[in-house]
Order: sequence, then structure tokens, then C-alpha cells
Amino acid sequence: MSRKLCFETICCENRALKNLAYHEARLNRTRHELWGYSDYWNLSELLIIPDHVDHTLHKCRVSYSQEIEVVKWEPYAYRNIRKIRRVYHDAIDYRYKYEDREELNTLFAQRNDADEILIIKNGLVTDSLYGNVAFYNGITWVTPNSPLLPGTQRAFLLESGVIKEERISEDDLANFNKIRLFNAMIGWENAVELGIDCID
Repeated sequence: MSRKLCFETICCENRALKNLAYHEARLNRTRHELWGYSDYWNLSELLIIPDHVDHTLHKCRVSYSQEIEVVKWEPYAYRNIRKIRRVYHDAIDYRYKYEDREELNTLFAQRNDADEILIIKNGLVTDSLYGNVAFYNGITWVTPNSPLLPGTQRAFLLESGVIKEERISEDDLANFNKIRLFNAMIGWENAVELGIDCID
């Protein structure tokens, strides 16, 4: 399986790139750990917002390895999520944001009539297909400490104190009443929020 390319998805709103420091940190850490590069990329210098990108929400996708391979800009549309299905994979590894998402797509194909999946690995809750998750226990929003990929929005929310990190097993889901799904494109204020009974 080819894993030559990784990518970052960066939110561009009002012609400004959001949470850029978190994306830079992950990108540079990935380049160092996967390929041994020690130089530091400054994304604010490397990414020039094109004239056709207006003030509405846009997605900037940066594919890279040794160099930046492709930068794509496109309008972003929110997904409609009403039902989530649990899927299971005890060996899945997505610690880096690989362009090759074959294993994730195979899990997504198991969703049947659901709109999204919740991936369980070795009995622990990890992520959905497109982002991280948090659960509400009536007092606090908590996110699993076992994500497949610690997202940039997740890092921002943890640092801001909006969410806390805990070990969450599949059995623990019964202790929560809500779930939120978020990623780099979906900030906390726009996160999909559903009752825990929407998880099948």
C-alpha cells in the first residue's frame, strides 16, 4: 500500500487560514518522523490564497511529501449526519494523515443505512471517518484519548479547555447523552451534535 503522500485540510474563512499553527506543527512533525526532514515549513509563507476564493467557507487541501505536490481550494459544504454506526478494526493505523485512506474507506462501506461511522479499536472509541468526536456526560465534553489521528481542531479545543481527554471504551458510551463530530473544517460552534441513541 502506497503511503508516499500525506495531506493537510485547512479551513479558509473570510480569506483567512484558521488554526494554521496546529497544521504547521503536524505537517512538520510528520515530515520529520516519516522522512527525516529537519527543515521547517512556514505555511503562511507557502500558501497564497487565490483570487477566486471569496469570503465563504473554503477547504484548502495541501498534499505533500518531500515537497508540496498539490494545493487545492474548493468551497466547503457541511454533511448531513443523522445516524452513526459502530465499526471495528483492531489493527488500523492512521497516526499520520495519509492520502491513502483505503482502510478507512473499507470501514465506511460497512455503515449500511448510517451516514457516518464510529471506529472502535481494541474496545476503545477512536474517531469517525472524517474527524474526531467528543461526548457529553451532562457536565463536561470529553474526547477519547485514543484517536486514530489527533486532529488540529481537537488540539485547539483541548488547549482552550473546551473539551477534556479521557479513556473511553465502547462500554462507556452508555454513560453519555450526546456526541459531537468535528474536524479542521467544522469548528465547535458548527459541530454536528446528536443524541447518543443515534449511534447504532
